[in-house]
Amino acid sequence: MCVLFEMVKFPHASEDMFVGVQDPIVTLIALVFSIIISIGSLAWGYAEAGINSISGWIIFFGLLWLFSIRRGWRWFSSLGLFLCILASMIGLWLNFNFGWMFSGAIFALFAWDMTEFRRKIHFMTSRDDLKGMERRHIVRVILLALGGLLFASILMFLRQ
Repeated sequence: MCVLFEMVKFPHASEDMFVGVQDPIVTLIALVFSIIISIGSLAWGYAEAGINSISGWIIFFGLLWLFSIRRGWRWFSSLGLFLCILASMIGLWLNFNFGWMFSGAIFALFAWDMTEFRRKIHFMTSRDDLKGMERRHIVRVILLALGGLLFASILMFLRQ
């Protein structure tokens, strides 16, 4: 926080602190794969239920979401999270495959979290342990997602 105040008062004084800060590639890869898995799960679930037109629109939205990463539209991940959870809820209400709907929602949440984490990283200085923070954050979120998927798998097994 003090660094930000220094930059406001003396914009060129602490410029060297931000040298070497880059967008971490692992977070970007995790973000892209989570969007692909989320959209793919939802599209597969809707196609499996015989609603191919909605499945096509879901894939189109996924491509738009991937395009938004390139353009830097960070607000789009919130819209993506909302629409994926809405599509999952509607799919569950219509008795579509629970696993595909749950996977679509979990990975959309993961994609939203990765977008927010990328936003947070842009405010870090070169003194911060960027790779360590990135690694710990991704491990925590992956463990949470795997726990949720394990719980959903157990529920699906018990439901049979």
